[in-house]
Amino acid sequence: MNLNELTIKEARAKLDNGEITALELTDACLAQIKKVDQDIHACLLVCASEARQAAQEADARLKAGERSDLLGIPYLCKDNIMVKGLPTTAASKIIENYTAPYDATVIKKLKEAGAVLLGKTNLDEFAHGASTENSAYGPTRNPHNLAHVPGGSSGGSAAAVAADMCLFAIGSDTGGSIRYPASFCGVCGLKPSYGRVSRFGLLSMTSSTDVIGPLAKTTVDAALVLKIIAGVDSRDSTTAPEKVDDYEKNIIAGQDLKGLTVGWPKEYFIKELDESVAARIREAADRLRAAGANLKEVSLPYTKYGIPVYYIITPSEISSNLARFDGIGWGLAKNGAADLQEFYKHSRGAGFGPEVKRRIMLGTFALSAGYAEAYYKKAQAVRELIKADFAKAFEQVDIIFMPTSPHPAFKIGAQINDPLAMYLEDIYLAGASLAGLPAISVPGGFVAVEGKDLPFGWQFIGPITQEANVLRAAAAWEKINNYQERRPNF
Repeated sequence: MNLNELTIKEARAKLDNGEITALELTDACLAQIKKVDQDIHACLLVCASEARQAAQEADARLKAGERSDLLGIPYLCKDNIMVKGLPTTAASKIIENYTAPYDATVIKKLKEAGAVLLGKTNLDEFAHGASTENSAYGPTRNPHNLAHVPGGSSGGSAAAVAADMCLFAIGSDTGGSIRYPASFCGVCGLKPSYGRVSRFGLLSMTSSTDVIGPLAKTTVDAALVLKIIAGVDSRDSTTAPEKVDDYEKNIIAGQDLKGLTVGWPKEYFIKELDESVAARIREAADRLRAAGANLKEVSLPYTKYGIPVYYIITPSEISSNLARFDGIGWGLAKNGAADLQEFYKHSRGAGFGPEVKRRIMLGTFALSAGYAEAYYKKAQAVRELIKADFAKAFEQVDIIFMPTSPHPAFKIGAQINDPLAMYLEDIYLAGASLAGLPAISVPGGFVAVEGKDLPFGWQFIGPITQEANVLRAAAAWEKINNYQERRPNF
């Protein structure tokens, strides 16, 4: 096995035993990036010299006897998260020359833990999308089939993990942007509870649902990363005060699904579900029961309103958050305008891509005089009903189980001109985001698409701040299936 193919857990043992060095591990990942990323385009920036220096510093800490879960572990980070001294473009032309003046809290914590940053990953511009085709710097490709999308918006992070360019990656999830690409790329993607991880240093998309989380090769690896990046932050007033669990220890203690009641929401197993994925539902249920889980049907009746609610709230908050990119304080400035309005038109017109413009216009309309009450306020009221649905379900079950996506990865270009079809991709994802719940996508198997196998994911959702149970269930699923061990062949 090549060093870049190791999991965090495997690499941790080898580093601590002196079998390998952090520099060797980092060089293996950098070599893989150089070898495959010209085809996949997962990375927007590779900082090789800085990574090698950080690896050497990690080796010095290891030699001095220091031990930490992520010490010397190479990773990549989505390019909407600030890293001091490095460009932060959010895959947009409007801030392509912006250099971050400070570290996001998650980056600060990872640096303190000794993790080694390899570079920044591609995404849909400002995280607006589900395919990583909306990047101003070109699409990322799925390592399992280069003709297909990796999902989005954290598609670069998911593809990088799947292609063994790093041992883990950091992404952001607003309405599924970690879980969706994790499903399409056959890796583990964890959306923590809203407020479990600080958003300080994340370029805001939808402030009421944005969450930073890990993409990793296994659930245990995701647990190790979450333990480091979670916690209260004085610079983010929305962070949760609850104590951060030892998530890996909880997984080991739980071991399996015995004693867990797993909810099966009838509204999520619908006609839109791809036949190849639907055929695996009964098989998944049988495996959960065989592992000791008690399955119970639950109802989430307001599920059908998840997409319309999400796509009123999200554009509204986008319209507000992106107003700062005006070419004066922030962003691209186009000179030669006759007045301020023309200046804004030229600067924002050239700097923002089509999907960003579309969402700004939708949000501005939804918040405009005479419409805010009918749209935005009503959407927030229905959001509370969606939260209540989940709360009622969790009175009966410990975990909710459902597909991550209604189908495997689609081809690049297949939906790029159909925004409504792209928005509907969030059908299984928006609910947990609107309710602020922890959710994880784990590999659920493979289906044949035009002669090539593509992965799909299953999703486990838990009550707010109950990441421990979500991780336990996901780890138990991996133990009885081993789909996460199958790597792309490209």
